[in-house]
Parts: sequence; structure tokens; C-alpha cells
Amino acid sequence: MDFAFSEEQEALRDLATQIFADHTGHARLQELEKSGEWYDRALWSELAKTNLTALCLPEQVGGGGCGIIETCLVLAEQGRHLAPVPLLPTLLLGGLPLADFGTTEQRERWLRPVAEGEGVLTAALHEEGSALPALPRTRARHDGTGWHLDGLKVCIPAAHLADAILVPARTSNTECRVFIIEPSAEGARLERQITTNREPQGRFALEDVRVSDDALLGDAKSAARLFERASIGLCALQLGIAEEALRRTAVYTTDRRQFGSPIGSFQAVQVRAADAFIDTEALRGTLWQAAWRLSEGLPAAREVGAARWWACVAGHRVTHAAQHLHGGIGSDVDYPIHRFMLWAKQVEATLGGETQEGARLGRIVVDSPRKEG
Repeated sequence: MDFAFSEEQEALRDLATQIFADHTGHARLQELEKSGEWYDRALWSELAKTNLTALCLPEQVGGGGCGIIETCLVLAEQGRHLAPVPLLPTLLLGGLPLADFGTTEQRERWLRPVAEGEGVLTAALHEEGSALPALPRTRARHDGTGWHLDGLKVCIPAAHLADAILVPARTSNTECRVFIIEPSAEGARLERQITTNREPQGRFALEDVRVSDDALLGDAKSAARLFERASIGLCALQLGIAEEALRRTAVYTTDRRQFGSPIGSFQAVQVRAADAFIDTEALRGTLWQAAWRLSEGLPAAREVGAARWWACVAGHRVTHAAQHLHGGIGSDVDYPIHRFMLWAKQVEATLGGETQEGARLGRIVVDSPRKEG
């Protein structure tokens, strides 16, 4: 694969960088935290003006027609600036699955408002006790005229903002399908949850929620693709978080002097920073390898698994090193570096953590060895 980006992709990344830099900073994040409103609606509006809130949606509904690579570039910039907007849920959890697997009617109904900057989408991928389960405990049964869903979903990003929630549910002992559920559906109950980085998420209880066959999205393969894209989006977000935490640490350890020298000249500091750099580069390499394979329609289970593991490991180690190398000020909530640790831990928890992801990757490698040559 080629790790270089095209001029168009670089221009898109630069546009996202400019918007995030102009509208997101320490003072703005403090203002949002004090107001209790985590999502930055003004920033979302600015992103919508440049069509970044719909960059991977089909051009037929007003989207940008971009792919997973471009989406990950923008998500990495979001992570770099810790921008509190529902880009990942709207684009990768809701938008792209509907674009790829939705009917014409589904696309018009749910994607058109997103392209116009007025809609938000998300997906309910988590259940209690498991991170991104491929075969959920939530059940869906068909009665001949429609579907009945029962189950509990947790930690749904942007749930209270979403017009629709994509809900994976088990339709048999071995098959999972995806359903489009409105939060206001009869039998559905949505409650707020607060997470590590203060992001409000949703707990979605389904008690005999009835939907028509029109609410079914795609085929049995749709759920697997949804999980893969959610994973790679989180990894892209984590890359931006790690890169910026490392950059800020390099600046701080260069400027901060102790015993008459920059603390960055001390061997212990250099070793810690070097390890953080290596971790960040490992995350970068595995992320773009996985994203490229997904963009080419190639099998990517092992690559996505490797990127997930590195996102957990690198996210934790890099932001912990950043906070540690900042000394006492690293633990001061009036100083911005602590937010990178909070965001990184949130992404890590969403993915499942180092131990769980290592075991998961091991099972993938053992169960599906790739033929070489």
C-alpha cells in the first residue's frame, strides 16, 4: 500500500484542521464544560457549511462522496483538537452504513437531513459486559408482518441528538442484522450516561419495540461492516489524540528548564518520549493499513484487530507519558493536557482495552490464517 495521501485528501485534511483550530481551543472547551453542554453546536454548524458533516455520504443526497480514508483523516484532526462534535457517530456509525446498504427511500429519509447539516445519526453497538459484540444479546424476531426487538444497548454516542439509531440485533443463534430505530419508538427508552471524557452517551432499552420490514438495513454482512468501520474510526480519533499529546509534550520538555537545562535533555525524559513516539508510529501504520484495505474492499479483520490493539495500547501509554512528563501541571484541570488522557481512556474503553483486544486479535489470527503468495 501507499501511505502517501493525494492532493485532494491533504486539502480536505487541511480544511478540517483550519476549522477545528479556529473554533476549538482550551478556552472554548472550558466554556463548554462549565455550561454543561458537551457538544459544540456552533462548531457543528461550521463543519456543515463546508459539508464535512456529510463528506462520506453519496453525492445524490448532497454528500461529499468521499471514502473511509478521507473520513479517517478528518477524524484524526478531530482527535488532535479534542473537538466535541458527533462526527464519528454520524459519519461511520450511521451515515456510511446507510449509504452502502440502505434503500433509496432509507437514504433520502435519513441522509438528506445530515447532508443539509440538520441531522445526526448513530449506532448502538455496545451492550453491558462486552465491547462491540459481533453477536449481540439484543434479539429481533419476525412475526410475519414485522419485527419485535428486545434488549439493552449502552454507551451510545450522540444518542440524545440522533434522529435514528442503528441497532444490531440477533435474529438467530448465528446471525446478526441491523435495524433503524427512532429514539421515540414505542417501547424504547433512552437515558443519559456520562463517560470518562464527559461526553454524554445513551442507554437504550428496547421492550417489544415493533418495526416494519422497511427498518431492516442491508443483509447479514451489514453488521460486520458496521463494526469494522466503527473500530477504524475510533483508531483514527486515537491517532490524532496521541499525536497532539506527543507534540505538546515535546514543546513542554524543550521549554521547561531544570538544573540549568531543558528537561528534554535528560535521558529518562528522552527514553519516555521516544517510547511514546514509537507507539504513535505503530498506531499510525496499523490504522492506515486497515483503512486502506477497507477502502479497497479487501478482507481486513486482522488489520482492524491490530489497529484496535495499538489504539488501546498507544492511546494509554502516550497520553500517560504526556501527563507524567508535564509534571505537576499535568494533573491540573485548568491546564489542557489532562483532556488528552481523558479522551484516550474513553476511546480505549470503547474499544475494549489492551487485554481484551489482544485476546480478540489472537483468536482472529488463529481462526483465519491468511494464505500467502
